[in-house]
Amino acid sequence: MHIGITGASGLIGSALTTHLRAAGHEVSALVRDTPSTGQIGWDPQNGKLDPSALEPLDAIVHLAGAGIGDHRWTDEYKQTLMDSRVQGTTLIAESMAGLGAVGPQTLISGSAIGFYGARGDDLIDESSTSGDGFLAEICRQWEAATAPAETAGIRVAHIRTGIVLSEDGGALAKMLPLFKFGLGGRFGRGDQWMSWISISDEVRAITHLLTADLEGAINLTAPNPVRNREFAETLGDVLSRPTLLPVPEFGPKLLLGSELADALLFDGQRVEPTVLQADDSFSFEHPDLRSALRSVLDR
Repeated sequence: MHIGITGASGLIGSALTTHLRAAGHEVSALVRDTPSTGQIGWDPQNGKLDPSALEPLDAIVHLAGAGIGDHRWTDEYKQTLMDSRVQGTTLIAESMAGLGAVGPQTLISGSAIGFYGARGDDLIDESSTSGDGFLAEICRQWEAATAPAETAGIRVAHIRTGIVLSEDGGALAKMLPLFKFGLGGRFGRGDQWMSWISISDEVRAITHLLTADLEGAINLTAPNPVRNREFAETLGDVLSRPTLLPVPEFGPKLLLGSELADALLFDGQRVEPTVLQADDSFSFEHPDLRSALRSVLDR
């Protein structure tokens, strides 16, 4: 297959690119800078993308968007977060729709389990309704922006991704320094749910969806979410380090702001990947947290 990827230099995009190329697929990154050979130029902020550049592609994996936890959530940055997702997704979807049958017929479009909002102990699957809060609103608009492609008959999968476990970036990479020094522990009370997935299963799932007959919302999380205290204890055990120092809520809230800290650290979702579990042609390499962390951290 020939696959276009936005956000190809990010944590998921770079791992996916490596995986697909190793499997013999051709990958073309969509880039904002002047494209090199094999790349496709686009400017989502200004709505610029030559649709003819997409014609050779069989599918597009759309992962681009400003980093949720990269800055405090000022009103200005919240608008950046929203625009970077909605504008880019709209441009991709409209460009694909305009090409009709001569363009790519599959769109794997990024989303997140933030769609569900803070739900306490509720067990959530793809049929669950959207929740409250800024992340839920981002995800609703993000997913809605694919409508032109869906209306044109293109198969669209919204990948609602959880916490991706990787040593190279994301939440785990930020935790590791403290935990390696024996200074890690639960966040707050530690009873919030963490729905996670290893980077390898994230990449395998996206690769599977490129050819699987699946569409709509698909949770990309492992089958066994854990509470934050169990996550901290398991990570400490894998690293052979104590986890006796809980992180009080006031510290991250002071550093990040209450809204962002709650969304990233203290709220949670207990999510099941029902669609993937029902698919006999896909299985998780790392269904439990310990095996995932041992693989990611090479322990």
